[in-house]
Amino acid sequence: MLDEKLDQPLYGAEAIGRAAHLLNEDGEVDTRKTYYVLEKGYLDADKFGRQWVSTLRRIRRAYVGDM
Repeated sequence: MLDEKLDQPLYGAEAIGRAAHLLNEDGEVDTRKTYYVLEKGYLDADKFGRQWVSTLRRIRRAYVGDM
């Protein structure tokens, strides 16, 4: 069950930023910071057209590595 949730796709920078806890002081997703880390390749994600797509497993891998 947990593996299924980790592999569900996250569409868009806002969903990816929320999953990566890239929040501003108000607790909302910091989209500018999220786009920055996505464009620099710090988070594992793919770009399809203009939309970013990733999974929770891929995002967590950026923080803790492969387990």
